[in-house]
Amino acid sequence: VSDEENWYCECPKLYTGKLCQFATCDENPCENGATCFPKSRRDAVCLCPYGRSGILCSDAINITQPSFSGTDVFGYTSFLAYSTIPNITFYYEFRLKFQLANHHSALQDNLIFFTGQKGQGLNGDDFLELGLRNGRVVYSYNLGSGTATIISKPLDLTLSVHVIHLGRNLRKGWLKVDDQKNKTVTSPGRLVGLNVFSQFYLGGYREYTPELLPKGPRFKNGFQGCIFEIQVRTSLNQGFKSPGTPEGHPSSGRSVGQCKDSPCSLIKCRNGGKCIETGSTVYCECLTGWKGAFCTETVSVCEPEHDPPHLCQQGSTCVPLPNGYTCHCPLGTTGTYCEQG
Repeated sequence: VSDEENWYCECPKLYTGKLCQFATCDENPCENGATCFPKSRRDAVCLCPYGRSGILCSDAINITQPSFSGTDVFGYTSFLAYSTIPNITFYYEFRLKFQLANHHSALQDNLIFFTGQKGQGLNGDDFLELGLRNGRVVYSYNLGSGTATIISKPLDLTLSVHVIHLGRNLRKGWLKVDDQKNKTVTSPGRLVGLNVFSQFYLGGYREYTPELLPKGPRFKNGFQGCIFEIQVRTSLNQGFKSPGTPEGHPSSGRSVGQCKDSPCSLIKCRNGGKCIETGSTVYCECLTGWKGAFCTETVSVCEPEHDPPHLCQQGSTCVPLPNGYTCHCPLGTTGTYCEQG
């Protein structure tokens, strides 16, 4: 923005400085490869990787029953990624149990697991996917010549733990949920093999948005709740195994907690701040006038977050006083707020 001789930058959100050169995540405070997200101009939130927790993701946590929290306010899902499941082309069976975080948002449009071709999200891409939609379990796969889908009856919400068993042999697929009857489907077209290259995603996906998913089956949200004992086998005469290399070990993940644990129980947000937790990710949401990881720092009257904002104009410098502030005017301007030429 220029004004005769003087110019100054009006910075977009999340940037500060005379040239808008500072972003909160530049000096990334997060540890262990966490995803840094600028919560405000001065504060960052650390979205913790698998096995880590805490404000800066510095604490190790042991996860035996992963808990997922869907999509956070920053638009990321919590997820686990396992190495590609081998020999899944012609035959597979999956078993898993899950517990829902609630009976409203957790039932609307939530991904349980996905593996596919990491393509352009085109309709012809092979994929295998399981999720919840409108209170029912939805199982879909595409072998490259059209999508087959089985939708269960509505889940019995009086059960605290749900059990899913599903499989596929060539074009024929089947799904059994809790005590409901087994349902079957045959995929359209002639192709009989599932060709997937992506990792096996549980609970969500690494991408900020799910463009890796082919267009037909996308679930808008990640899973909300706990998933236990997921197992797979790729032939009738072998035993069930946990996914991953080594077995049962995810290769990566984000914001995944341990079921029934609450990271907020370990953190005290001060000055009326509220603790927000999504899986292992935790941060304080501060009331107006406070900032910092635990809401212990006051927002000075000259800072961009201050409400109401200061009125110094035309690139002048705001200087706090014991009661209020004053504006130091650049050459060629005058007035209380440097508003006059």
